[in-house]
Amino acid sequence: MFSAGAGKAKKGSKGGGAADGPKASTLSKEVKSTTVVGANILKEGVDPKIVADSEYPDWLWHLLDKRPALSELRRKNTEALPYEDLKRFVKLDNRARIKENNSLKAKN
Repeated sequence: MFSAGAGKAKKGSKGGGAADGPKASTLSKEVKSTTVVGANILKEGVDPKIVADSEYPDWLWHLLDKRPALSELRRKNTEALPYEDLKRFVKLDNRARIKENNSLKAKN
């Protein structure tokens, strides 16, 4: 009646053909250098334009700055820490204590 391979794709075949390959960019170099391509999250919106560095807020340039780890903050005098570091210390210390308490409860 039916052969064993009828209706099945060949072994090792990925299917799809040429349409699955990488597609060449259709954007011009001018558009790529003046807009943030792919930054739009709205259906009806457009990608934002790139502006001069002076147009962006100051805090933006400090987002990737290295911040001290909990172990480093514990070694310092907490009374002498700047407000931002003290706030970070409290947050990280609370998180560490919660994780420790959860692991102790899980063992019991």
